[in-house]
Amino acid sequence: MQPLTITVSSLEDLPAAAAQVQAAIAEAECSVVAFEGEMGAGKTTLIRTLAAGLGVTDDVSSPTFALVNEYRDGRDRPVYHFDFYRVDSVDEAERIGASEYLDSGYLCLVEWPARVAALLPEPRLEVRIEVLGLEVRQIQLKIIN
Repeated sequence: MQPLTITVSSLEDLPAAAAQVQAAIAEAECSVVAFEGEMGAGKTTLIRTLAAGLGVTDDVSSPTFALVNEYRDGRDRPVYHFDFYRVDSVDEAERIGASEYLDSGYLCLVEWPARVAALLPEPRLEVRIEVLGLEVRQIQLKIIN
């Protein structure tokens, strides 16, 4: 997969952007997707929209305190959503079983992946969100090998 840049000019553009991310996940054949971006960049919002496109009917919210939420997609397969913002170490992430989730082969959507970089398998898809304006975002997709 070639690196791809998507510009989101408003929240109305988000479903189309999420569809492109979903297509990139399928093309890359990576089960781990790392979402990078500053606080408030829209990582959880993009994940919520992506999950809806995958057929998730649960309420998708940031698992900041639980560290991981499990949803079911439209085919009844698990989708794991991580938020490692409050994790102090790789060791702490390992204690909650992060490695087992990340190696499961099921889709893992990871916010704040740099905090657990040593646990992240390769290849993985990186989704980098850059804030360009109030609602304007630039989303860069690339495979990390």
